[in-house]
Amino acid sequence: SMSTLVINTIQGKTTAGSVNVRGEGSNNTNLQQGLCKQWCDWDTSGTIAIRDSFNTSSVVDHASGYSKNLYTNNFSSQDYVGSGSGTGLNYGSPAVMSNARATKLTSEILIRHFHGVNNGNVNPDDVMFTQHGDLA
Repeated sequence: SMSTLVINTIQGKTTAGSVNVRGEGSNNTNLQQGLCKQWCDWDTSGTIAIRDSFNTSSVVDHASGYSKNLYTNNFSSQDYVGSGSGTGLNYGSPAVMSNARATKLTSEILIRHFHGVNNGNVNPDDVMFTQHGDLA
């Protein structure tokens, strides 16, 4: 038979903000560290339009080949990790996403999207980016 656990809040017993989940073998994973803290799927091919997102207050068209994600809830430091990808029918190759520490703030991240072959700036119809780290 199957059991169902119905709750509103999971909180660590020893430390409220720390819940460990048993992983493979005897390994434990910290639940909070393993969660995605921000993600967004948006279109940059014309007027920027968010398709769906989590913890994203807005996406701004920064310049050709650049867009900026602004967070609803900020990160505690610049030491978070992001990754992303982009696709577009108008340039025949997947876009590459990048950012530099100087453009990664606790409240926003500047993302460059460029052609995977010729390195030129592109504005893909589908940009996807995720962030992992500690929220403030």
